[in-house]
Amino acid sequence: MGLLTSQKISSYYERFKDISVTFTKEIIQVTGLLTQQIHIKCGNDFWPCVVYSASFENAKIVANVKTGLLGKLQATNNFINLRFCFRPSGETNTVTFFVAARVLASVPYGNSQDVNMFTLQFSNRPPDDFIEIMGRVLDANVNSAKRKDVRIPLTQDNMRKLNIMSTETAVFIQGLPRRCILRDISFSGSKIIMMGVAKFLLDKEASIRIDFNDPREAFSLKGSFVRAEAVEGKKEMVALGLNFDETAVPMAFKIRLNEMIASTRADFRGALEEGQEIQRVPNK
Repeated sequence: MGLLTSQKISSYYERFKDISVTFTKEIIQVTGLLTQQIHIKCGNDFWPCVVYSASFENAKIVANVKTGLLGKLQATNNFINLRFCFRPSGETNTVTFFVAARVLASVPYGNSQDVNMFTLQFSNRPPDDFIEIMGRVLDANVNSAKRKDVRIPLTQDNMRKLNIMSTETAVFIQGLPRRCILRDISFSGSKIIMMGVAKFLLDKEASIRIDFNDPREAFSLKGSFVRAEAVEGKKEMVALGLNFDETAVPMAFKIRLNEMIASTRADFRGALEEGQEIQRVPNK
């Protein structure tokens, strides 16, 4: 943590300050939120809670109200401190901080008489650590849509930047594994080379496995083959374009690609115009 410049963190804050992120299982995993370590401090007392969603300006939490919490809130004029605790992927230490907030509303959660959902308004801009953690997710989500038709050829240099272990991997076609070689990847698909006959593979559903290091992660990306090309000098081989199911692309995969693109020294637009490492995917 703390590797981003203050300018980048300020950019995250201004771009995304009013966008709320729901803490689904996937978001909890990619942010490293330690759910058992989250609580609110009201006066000198602590109550465990669940963060339902959060932006850089507010949050919604769920907490038990049969423990005297509502009475305590009245005594403190609805002011609390919300404790966050994260262990980002690849980190050994936790990141813990409090965010001062005021309770704006409280309603029963679902049909429960014991649990309420509280709407909180942050009193100040949250700590930079929080903006960095959530900003990475929001930035990747925006850019995965904006730049979905940009591919990254898997040169040795790009593999090093992405921490991809090998271009040799497996593609699962109708559940059966086949050996293949990755040639490029993007937010929306990949190009692979494998043995086979194009007419028997086009439109088939498939999933590709991609392994990363630092931290070690493996993703299975589902989709279907949408185009095929001959491989010069290799009649038994075929180059296939795999179009991902965009609704199933893991957020952690989006973050990896987004941060690799952001870290390139050349301006993104310039790279496209000059035909450098990052290129547009041909029209499908």
